[in-house]
Amino acid sequence: HDREWGVPVFDDGQLFEFLTLEGAQAGLSWLTILKKRENYRKAFLHFDYEKVANFSKAKVDRLCEDVGIVRNRRKIESTVTNAKMTVRVWEEFGSFSRYLWGFTGSRAIHHRRKSHLDIPAMTDESRAMSKDLLRRGFKFVGPTICYAFMQAVGMVNDHTVDCFRYLQITQDNSRSHDLQGQS
Repeated sequence: HDREWGVPVFDDGQLFEFLTLEGAQAGLSWLTILKKRENYRKAFLHFDYEKVANFSKAKVDRLCEDVGIVRNRRKIESTVTNAKMTVRVWEEFGSFSRYLWGFTGSRAIHHRRKSHLDIPAMTDESRAMSKDLLRRGFKFVGPTICYAFMQAVGMVNDHTVDCFRYLQITQDNSRSHDLQGQS
């Protein structure tokens, strides 16, 4: 929260990492995934989606035995599938970032939430992202997962207005965005 959550991310590999971790977290606590994050980075070659896309069945079988990650075959296989789909999206859009940020008009959405109780589980944007990702063959990308992803990578600023990070993210966002040339 203090350093990473909600900070705009434009790097394709980092976006793939966050999407993978959000899917892995489904049904589990975030603390579980955060404790295993470094193991995920090792297991999935620092989220190099081009390399992960080429994982063999034998590699998936080995990952299902890796106690350092969540050993759910469907989640592991979804990471390989999502890597393949990320390559296809990159080929179509020139970057995974350009495609994903298109769901927010290539700009962060800054909400003015007064309480964490005001934060929805999904939005129209996350539903649209989920629908399109699923249409393209991605897995573990329901609208709730997509909204959590959008929050994590700074596409949506859902820090409450009384949080010290709200203003920092709001101010830093335009500079980060302009530097990335995403508009």
